[in-house]
Amino acid sequence: MSLVGTQGVPGAPGGSSGRVVVLGATGFVGRHAGAALEAAGHEVLAVARQAAKTPASWQFCPMDLVKDGPAALTRLIDAERPVAVVNAAGVAWSSSVGVMRQGNQLLVEQLLAALDAASWQPRLVHLGSVHEYTPQPAGVLLAEDSPTRPATDYGQSKLLGSQAVLRSAQEGRTNAVVLRLSNVIGSGIPPGSLLGRVARQLLARPAPGEPVTVQLSPLRSSRDFVDAKDASEAVVAATRTPRARGRVVNIGSGTSLHVRTVVDRLIAASGRAVRLVEDTGGTVRPAADADWMCVDVTAARELLGWSPRRGPEEAVRDLWEAAECSV
Repeated sequence: MSLVGTQGVPGAPGGSSGRVVVLGATGFVGRHAGAALEAAGHEVLAVARQAAKTPASWQFCPMDLVKDGPAALTRLIDAERPVAVVNAAGVAWSSSVGVMRQGNQLLVEQLLAALDAASWQPRLVHLGSVHEYTPQPAGVLLAEDSPTRPATDYGQSKLLGSQAVLRSAQEGRTNAVVLRLSNVIGSGIPPGSLLGRVARQLLARPAPGEPVTVQLSPLRSSRDFVDAKDASEAVVAATRTPRARGRVVNIGSGTSLHVRTVVDRLIAASGRAVRLVEDTGGTVRPAADADWMCVDVTAARELLGWSPRRGPEEAVRDLWEAAECSV
């Protein structure tokens, strides 16, 4: 096990609130969660498969739970004695069901095995997805007791991971809470996401006097979008709140916005002249696909003392400013 970065003592007089291990710390949500944890006084121990640029104040430990098994993480937990482990690792939308099952189910099983074998028990905050739920008709909010029959392979793989965590908590093996996140947006959003694709196209350099062309599939859905900074503050709250143990807590904005509205706000933030083309690409989406999603955040407010504070304008502005800086 090789650690790079600073090292302190949990609860030390210097102001640390204790170490937190962030799995998938170099990913989109993981980076935001680590930043929020550090701002809240925690020492961040970042774990990921490959080294990537992280703040100098974070420790970094390269690790691949899927390939290498749980033993290295068990040793890390026993050596560092973190107050919490945040699982922000996983695989987003992929064309391969096998890859999603590995990243969203097998990785969680390895994580739970590592915690079982460790002599130290931290709080586990597992980041799930609202796509684990059965799609609901327009006007019906997704609550923690909503049916869980996902409509996608991604949602199914995420559900299997969350269910494993909840079983472990119910059996008394793990001090865990599952946060089901809605559609997270902010700086560093993955380029393969809808808004990531829009940002990438907005960065193109058209001929002088010509607008930028942004080509997308038809925008007809409404979704619950939550600012990455807000979601990360929920992660911090979940590491500290005993009442949430063994619970599922939904994290979202509590509102549903048409995807076209969010895309328009990103275009406005860019200041670019744009020609937006909505093209089916010769395919027709099944009528059964969910066109509306909104999350009930009552439990988050009651259990975590958390409520969303930022709007989509701030999130897309952060997204665009980071995209501009990346070129």
